[in-house]
Amino acid sequence: MTTLFLMVGLPGAGKTTRARQLAEEQGALRLTPDDWMLPLFGVAELDGKRDVLEGRMLWLALEAVKVGTNVVVDYGCWSRDERSAIRWLAEAEDARFRMIYLPVDAETQRARIAHRWATAAGETFPMAEADI
Repeated sequence: MTTLFLMVGLPGAGKTTRARQLAEEQGALRLTPDDWMLPLFGVAELDGKRDVLEGRMLWLALEAVKVGTNVVVDYGCWSRDERSAIRWLAEAEDARFRMIYLPVDAETQRARIAHRWATAAGETFPMAEADI
């Protein structure tokens, strides 16, 4: 059965790292908005464009599961309503839904975010304390 994996966790929890592993292990399509926002717009959030991008990526994820391709949706999904909606959409396409929750303590989270910014600034974006 085709599976839609949904990554859930705060910034710095390791979602994208785990999403990459899952995609490789499962032969899945990985959809990570951060991979697209910076190349397309130069910033992580621009006048609602991230919401539009995530909507199109979710549409693509559902199209992929319809044709039998596993998908890893790497959004964060902090809202229970959002997670429930994505589960419902996946199951409506007869796909299995697996939520992958990655908890992280505050110290590890901040260390990972600082490391990511220091080593891969061109692939990430700065985060203010309010974003964490």
